[in-house]
Amino acid sequence: MTKTDQSPLQQTVAIGGNDYWNDSCSVQELRYAIANGAVGATSNPTIVLGVLKKELAVWRGPLQRIIEDNPSWTEVEVAWKLIEEMALKAAAELRPVFERERGRKGRISMQTNPTFYRNAEAIVAQAMHFHGLAPNIQVKVPATRAGITAIEEVTFRGANVNATVCFTLPQSIAVAEAVERGLKRRAAAGHDTASMTPVCTIMIGRLDDWLKVVAKKDSIVLTPGHLDWAGIAVMKKAHGIWQQRGYRARLLAAAYRHHLHWSELIGGDIVQTIPYEWQLLFNQSDIAVKKRMEIPVDPEVVAELYRKFADFRRAYDEAGMTVEEFDRFGATVRTLRTFIGSYAELLACVRDFMLPDPDKP
Repeated sequence: MTKTDQSPLQQTVAIGGNDYWNDSCSVQELRYAIANGAVGATSNPTIVLGVLKKELAVWRGPLQRIIEDNPSWTEVEVAWKLIEEMALKAAAELRPVFERERGRKGRISMQTNPTFYRNAEAIVAQAMHFHGLAPNIQVKVPATRAGITAIEEVTFRGANVNATVCFTLPQSIAVAEAVERGLKRRAAAGHDTASMTPVCTIMIGRLDDWLKVVAKKDSIVLTPGHLDWAGIAVMKKAHGIWQQRGYRARLLAAAYRHHLHWSELIGGDIVQTIPYEWQLLFNQSDIAVKKRMEIPVDPEVVAELYRKFADFRRAYDEAGMTVEEFDRFGATVRTLRTFIGSYAELLACVRDFMLPDPDKP
């Protein structure tokens, strides 16, 4: 296939550096993504809820079977079994990639219960359970105070982590250092580390979202468009540090809001997890596919963000936050609330199957 025959996302992969994942566990979407060069997929409570609603005809039968086969289970147990079945179906779709790439690619990320964000032991226990479901499972652990502890332990025990609920340079460095500690402990115990593929997500669009909320609340006036660069600036700075220090975790960009979240990161040694709708738009676009990761964000943009937003300084400076402060960062709180809310809504959907509303026809 020549370059002109390739889709923009295929060109992105071919240009070197980037891998891309489907930002969903939907099998229909994943097949499109794999055909365009994707080598992974991901899920979280919001994604699982969306897939259930969008593909109810596909999942109604499996959900009813889980309920009927397990008469003593609560809605919580039923919901997590459904989450596992969705992940395993995606894992099967990715298995040929996993085998072709000898385990370096072809994984599906499964997110631990978002309500566990303060409980390292609970995170570790569920992460290791997920790890045992299939050989190509990656486990999502939040970059909260408890999550950083869990990341080290899960890595030591041999599970591949995908740090999530992460928006800032200090969070990402804490993740990288926790992974390094886990890998060193694992190597010292005589276990394999060469085959492990940990990643650290930076939810670049969610940092932008938070700073836009701050701008509105605090009546901050700034140059139009500059807030669209906040997450990109953090990602590019983190990428430079990763390359300099040789961290074995790999960065992952998530939470897409516009094409710059794809195009400005082309050519970096990163993963891009892209929602299906954005994949379609990018593949239909005329955006030139060329390496831009090493092109710095306009210093005037960074300077204005840095001057006007304390939370940008917290996100952009390596010492901007301590681990103890991660749980109180605005983007962290907003995202945890979203994930926990989606989880509660997923439980409510399952409840409607287990206890159909008798008042409705």
